[in-house]
Amino acid sequence: MPWIQLRIHSNSEHAEALSDLLMELGSVSITFEDGKDTPIFEPKLGETPLWADTVVVALFDAGTDLNPVVDELRQLPFLQQQFNYKIEQIEDKDWVREWMDNFHPIQFGQRLWICPSWREIPDPDAVNVILDPGLAFGTGTHPTTALCLQWLDSLELQDKEVIDFGCGSGILAVAALKLGAKSAIGIDIDYQAIDASRDNATRNQVIDRLSLYLPQDQPQGIQADVLVANILAGPLRELAPQIASLVKPGGKLALSGLLNEQAEELREIYSEWFTVDAAAHKEDWSRLTGVRKSL
Repeated sequence: MPWIQLRIHSNSEHAEALSDLLMELGSVSITFEDGKDTPIFEPKLGETPLWADTVVVALFDAGTDLNPVVDELRQLPFLQQQFNYKIEQIEDKDWVREWMDNFHPIQFGQRLWICPSWREIPDPDAVNVILDPGLAFGTGTHPTTALCLQWLDSLELQDKEVIDFGCGSGILAVAALKLGAKSAIGIDIDYQAIDASRDNATRNQVIDRLSLYLPQDQPQGIQADVLVANILAGPLRELAPQIASLVKPGGKLALSGLLNEQAEELREIYSEWFTVDAAAHKEDWSRLTGVRKSL
């Protein structure tokens, strides 16, 4: 069915209140957009911050008369001085199909492919991970995930134990298992990530070799031959001793989720425990790898 869209320029202070009122006035969905291309790269854990210039986008049934809605919004004290809005007709189309068409199989390194379930597998003889976009971050399309997948593809993982620290969708743990790892552990602070990782491991028939834990539930004293942590610079900085303790002497480490300008600081921090290689870069993002020093 066709839709009509109301776009209103707001800010981080008032966007939530504006969203609540629009829902009361009949909007069927609300989304927030960055109004001035000012991405937030590193929010604190548990926070979902908005941009200083936030565009609130409200979707209505095409038959809705938006004049009363606009009149109601004009009465809001924080919009009275500057009410900047735009009404747009949205053409009727198969939105699910259009969304699905944006995702294609992607190759990482020499052996590994990440394939949406609705696409034909390009190379049946390759290492194919079936993964669909979902709630938990990590489909392979982001540069930080791509850097980690390329690194995993380059390793000899046969008989190795792997930890995916901040597992998200489980893509890195599942890829490691399909590349030959003996077992993997996924750790994440978000129970939705644990559920997503379990679902993806089940779909890829490796759930019998994957253990998943919230941090408070992980076994004491666990260590792995390979640890990959694709999170953000802040947590990597704060959790450095804990992350280092999870890697066996001689074991390998990969850190990602770093902006290029953050890599050198993290390299210095982790050099206390690891022999750290020069950073690898992809677009604005970096990956650090290293080998755990002997105790």
